[in-house]
Amino acid sequence: MTASRIRTALGGALILSMTAVGLLPATASASALKVVPTDKGAVRGAVSQGVERFVGIPYAAAPTGSLRWKPSRPAARWTGVREATAFGNPCPVLPSGNGPRSETEDCLDINVWRPAGVRAGDRLPVHVFIHGGGLTNGSGAQNDESKLVRETGVIGVSLNYRLGVFGFLGLPALTEEGGESGNYGFTDQQAALRWVQRNIAAFGGNPAAVTIDGESAGGWSVCGHLVSPGSRGLFARAVIQSGSCPSEPQAQAETTGSAFARQAGCDGTDQAAVLGCLRSASAGSLLDASRTFSAAFVDGTSTFPVNVREAVDSGRFARVPVLVGANRDEGRTFAQGYTGAGKDAYLAFVQRVAGDRADEVLARYPWPGTSDAYTAAYLVGAIMTDSGMIGGIGGCGQRSLVGAFERYTPTYSYEFDHRTGPGLTQIPGYVWGAGHAAELAYIWPSFDNGTPIAPLFNTDERRLAREMTQYWGAFTKTGRPHVARQFAWPAYHSGKGLTLSLRAGGRSVLIDDAQFSAEHQCSLWDTMPVTHNS
Repeated sequence: MTASRIRTALGGALILSMTAVGLLPATASASALKVVPTDKGAVRGAVSQGVERFVGIPYAAAPTGSLRWKPSRPAARWTGVREATAFGNPCPVLPSGNGPRSETEDCLDINVWRPAGVRAGDRLPVHVFIHGGGLTNGSGAQNDESKLVRETGVIGVSLNYRLGVFGFLGLPALTEEGGESGNYGFTDQQAALRWVQRNIAAFGGNPAAVTIDGESAGGWSVCGHLVSPGSRGLFARAVIQSGSCPSEPQAQAETTGSAFARQAGCDGTDQAAVLGCLRSASAGSLLDASRTFSAAFVDGTSTFPVNVREAVDSGRFARVPVLVGANRDEGRTFAQGYTGAGKDAYLAFVQRVAGDRADEVLARYPWPGTSDAYTAAYLVGAIMTDSGMIGGIGGCGQRSLVGAFERYTPTYSYEFDHRTGPGLTQIPGYVWGAGHAAELAYIWPSFDNGTPIAPLFNTDERRLAREMTQYWGAFTKTGRPHVARQFAWPAYHSGKGLTLSLRAGGRSVLIDDAQFSAEHQCSLWDTMPVTHNS
């Protein structure tokens, strides 16, 4: 009789007694406790600081060779027990602050964390995090769920999905082949969520109580799942952090993809030959050709029958509780290229953004009498934030999105408003403010942008990290971010429009719609939409 069967039959009592008298080594019982069956085979995890983790589990077959740019296929079964103690390969990406270059297409893995001692049948709520990175970089290894799991008692999940040209290439030949093209990375996410539905109960999770959460492009993904017919029934709650709801038509995706094919040296009028050339190319050569490729979700398809934002605005989405927010200074993360720029460069930027209304923008964002090397970056960052010009993220774009959700479903709004934190990397003299991605390390200490962030927190910031983790855990458990002995977070309601301004040192406050609108100059930007850059 195996140790696992003994434990099942006798509730573990016999293992404990055998260990005590030396008939069964302690390591054997500990290992048995961390083996979990999945639909493709058993996995063995590891335990650390009260959290068991099972990482690098394949949820789909490697999309290589003829499977490149096709919907993911089921993973192969394995025999015996698969070690699940090390993260799998990141999907192919160029080097960035989110990680090094990777050329490995065998990357469709999922990761699970649970409180130590949790077993099948415990039915804990489940938090699934979808990483950001503009749909072109990042991995599920960046956001280790251990802190959220340890401090709130939920099950944590993260995942990889195909990125860049591997996940979001639109091409006429691919459309002809599959009926649509360009949403492969998103359908990978759906495959991962279906894996959760099939397997999470074995880890002690409740498949009927799944919360999906994503930041930046992960936030775009969460909005996509709210809208996509193929995601219905795969989750019960949703969190969008510094995200929005962009998509583009199939024809536009094919134009972008055809330009990439030419860049990759696969050109010509014979579309089948173009596709064959791309499928036979090495992952490295495709990466090298993709430096200017812009990934996006493709609408007018079976994956997204209509434009994603239009679907939200008209209520054609899964009406589950939604928690949605952004950071006070999103644009400061994107505006660093203006470091050292002077007044003329700033004025040229405003002219490009506002055209014949540039004077109105300059009246709200004037060049100061005294400036330094970062003045242009701060001003450009404020405009990027308030206008929502970076993919609709932050500021008035955020306000509009919250209002759209609130019309149809329970909605909670936040603004990460801690403006003196360490930022993503240490740049002498640069004040990050509450820039894009600045909130992530507060819930996921593993997240960094090439240099540690969470170890730099002061006492007030560590308190904010605890509070944010509790809010996210409460929402995962109940669909409401209500935490005893923490600042009350009511639902957003049109007219009053209360948003929780998250601040360090226990100083979080509620701000109403009028205050939020004033701080982001929405009376201007709501009358002057700008082109969104993703």
